[in-house]
Amino acid sequence: MTHHVVAIKVYLGVFAALMLLMAATIGAAYFDLGLINNVVALTIAIAKTSLIMLYFMHLRYSSRLTQIFALVGFLFLVILVAFTLSDYLTRGDFSTIAPTLGNPYDPLGE
Repeated sequence: MTHHVVAIKVYLGVFAALMLLMAATIGAAYFDLGLINNVVALTIAIAKTSLIMLYFMHLRYSSRLTQIFALVGFLFLVILVAFTLSDYLTRGDFSTIAPTLGNPYDPLGE
């Protein structure tokens, strides 16, 4: 079985791209984009994840079967995050649900 040898220039380019995406993540945290804050953050995170999967996990140069299995695992992660976000985003305001407890050191409420 032969292995593909990746040039140092490629790794340095991927490293530079990851550093730029990290700076974009930090920069996006300083701007209030309203409802698309999460979309921007997740888009940058998916781009970083793709670079890591393709080059550091060597999926770009691996067999098609390995690429399919990695893609299926990534898709299950996306489904898990989507279901979690759909549950979280459809919940009501918690401040109206929780009862007021008052002073916990005064059990008689005086």
